[in-house]
Amino acid sequence: MPAAQRIGIVGTGMGGLTLATMLARAGIAVDILEQASGPSALGSGLTLRGNAVRVLRELDVLDELLEHGYAFNDLALRAPGPDATVLVVMDDMRVGGEDLPATIGIYRPELNEIVRRRAEEAGVTFRYRAKVVAVEQDPESVQVTAEDGTTYTYDVVIGADGLNSTVREAIGITERPEPTGMGIWRTFVPRPEEVVRTDLYYGGPAFIAGYCPTGDSMMYAYLVEAAQERDLAEGPEIMAELAAGYGGPWVEIREHIKNDARVNYTHFTQHLIEGDWHRGRVVLIGDAAHSCPPTIAQGAAMAIEDAAVLARELIAAEAFDEESFRSFRDQRVPRARVVVENSVQLGQWMLDGKRDGDVPGLMHEVDSTVRVPV
Repeated sequence: MPAAQRIGIVGTGMGGLTLATMLARAGIAVDILEQASGPSALGSGLTLRGNAVRVLRELDVLDELLEHGYAFNDLALRAPGPDATVLVVMDDMRVGGEDLPATIGIYRPELNEIVRRRAEEAGVTFRYRAKVVAVEQDPESVQVTAEDGTTYTYDVVIGADGLNSTVREAIGITERPEPTGMGIWRTFVPRPEEVVRTDLYYGGPAFIAGYCPTGDSMMYAYLVEAAQERDLAEGPEIMAELAAGYGGPWVEIREHIKNDARVNYTHFTQHLIEGDWHRGRVVLIGDAAHSCPPTIAQGAAMAIEDAAVLARELIAAEAFDEESFRSFRDQRVPRARVVVENSVQLGQWMLDGKRDGDVPGLMHEVDSTVRVPV
């Protein structure tokens, strides 16, 4: 029997939901504490590489991912400018295995809802309006206090609460995400018929212009620039102006942006906690422990993989021992480091104007690393 019989998870992102589902299926009582008032997920689209799909398949959601998302197995590079010449179409490595698509594009809130339903079916309890303000522990348990004064007691607590993790701060880990110098515009728009995979345009008004189909009718598009303060009220106008430097599907995308499409803008960050990812009975996963720019589309996959590895450790532990947390970290750090460092390096080459960086080699190293199952 697992030593931890009552576990609290802070945050309803993909890492927290995946972990909660796996633990609950093993007979462990799991609460998810979430500050929102009900089920919700922010964001536009998400690029799920095969290694993430491989883990999610364990939750029996593959058919739903394929139904609601858009699967593809190649990647194209196009030239910036009005002609948008296709320079090359490359087979994408199927890092989840030959029996899975290389990539599934999906609307992020749709993905969140699919996995949330699985968590509920497994018996996970969702506690909404539970903004965590304090985490305290003794040798036997962890006490989590919500903003309304309610206190919850668990054998183990997992901080899956993202970049600005409250749990990370509460347990005294001082590393924080640091800006990389890049910012990204994103929008969710109708899919032009021509868009059947991710196409990347390097150069032009932005460092990168790209898009990813997320279903039969929709897609998300993005433009990466040097990070700067931007007025979101002018977001559609700014993004449409940048998009004017690209042809092909971007002509139609730009018209959707101009017609008051929802756009958002965020700065790229990166970090990797070098020491332990835990203190006592509290441990961090996902963006709370490590983050990277989305230049290689592995951020969500790393959180999902974290969940699978930590679930295995917690289910197998017949007595509480911090070595389970250290084993989890030791399995994850080498993999996370390759993803974080290579994602940052790709962006830095662009910021530096370096044109001879070995981008294919860098991406191949990541793919070869994540191809190995966790």
